[in-house]
Amino acid sequence: MASELITGIGELWTVDPEVLEDPDLGYGAGVLAQAAVVVEDDRFAWVGPAARAPAADRRTDLAGRAALPGWVDSHSHLVFAGDRAAEFAARMAGRGYAAGGIGVTTTATRQATDDELRALVRRRVDDAVRGGTTYLETKTGYGLSVDQEARAARLAREFVDEVTFLGAHLVPSEYAGGQGGPPDSAENGRTAYVDLVCGPMLAAVRTDVTWADVFCEEGAFDVAESRRVLLACREAGLGLRVHGNQLGHSGGVALAVEVGAASVDHCNFLAEADVAALAEARDHTVATVLPACDLSTRAPLAPARTLLDAGATVAIASNCNPGTSYTSSINYCVATAVLQMRLSVAEAVRAATYGGARALRRSVHDTDGARPAVGTVRVGARADLHVLDAPSATHLAYRPGMPLTWAVWRAGHRSR
Repeated sequence: MASELITGIGELWTVDPEVLEDPDLGYGAGVLAQAAVVVEDDRFAWVGPAARAPAADRRTDLAGRAALPGWVDSHSHLVFAGDRAAEFAARMAGRGYAAGGIGVTTTATRQATDDELRALVRRRVDDAVRGGTTYLETKTGYGLSVDQEARAARLAREFVDEVTFLGAHLVPSEYAGGQGGPPDSAENGRTAYVDLVCGPMLAAVRTDVTWADVFCEEGAFDVAESRRVLLACREAGLGLRVHGNQLGHSGGVALAVEVGAASVDHCNFLAEADVAALAEARDHTVATVLPACDLSTRAPLAPARTLLDAGATVAIASNCNPGTSYTSSINYCVATAVLQMRLSVAEAVRAATYGGARALRRSVHDTDGARPAVGTVRVGARADLHVLDAPSATHLAYRPGMPLTWAVWRAGHRSR
């Protein structure tokens, strides 16, 4: 088994959960100076001071650069075709965001060939990795028919680490009523579509996905519809996620906690009871904030500071999608969290690495060792490393927007 010594790390952010969960140590703990790591196969085999590093088959010297775990992007929508720049421009001119824009992308995605979609997803994943993201989740949700959702799941599985079924993204136009489709009313159409999601569509995607999600929001699915979808997916053996409280007090947070979802994402509009519920559920439901989306929709920033202060577990993700957050740059999201959400650099780095891993329930090794932990630099974890062309991770917010990613190791292989 070949080994590689990566040495000369001026500042190594281990984001080690054993350190982070010690109440006597602050968020800054677990940052090592003049450090080194040894990679064997796809795992970290040794972590510690460079002066005590063991020998390895080959050696890479980072010359004092900072290194941290690869970003864990726990929320993205990469399987799509088309462009919604006109919608964005209108929003910047004052028009509000509504969920209905998803239908524009659905039409374009349905018209794309498999090869066209495959090329688009490959390019988006490559862009994310070049920016330091080493572990990705992505969702279906722009097909919204049995065949199209199955196609999206199948294509996504070729490129990303975790695939989420999001058939409950929006009721498509053919089920909305009054448009010549099968239903004779909007209410009957909604019921028929939820039946489809919970039955034939779920069955069609099941072998290619590990998670299910629902857009629990005005203009998408209400709490009762969302609960029905989530419970059907849980019965089918899928883990659960929720889009919640993005456009208002939708009830998505309370529902996510109720059903034991691994995360509830967006969290822009939270009542005190929502914050308290997420703090109480910190061990199983992560509050995922999406800073780039908040800026792109001119929404109130999710109250990440309030959530952390209350004791909730927080993740940061890109929400890369064509309508409301057309970026996969977690560097940008981390800088925004520091500069505008009032997180410290350490809190933001943790949320975009270990927090994302918690949101995907990948922060610890499987009991059989087959699936190593991600989002951390420690012995046994997957060898995902993000090297900055800077001496400290503080530069992510100190120099926002600069191309700071210098090198990336993903599962032990240098990809940049």
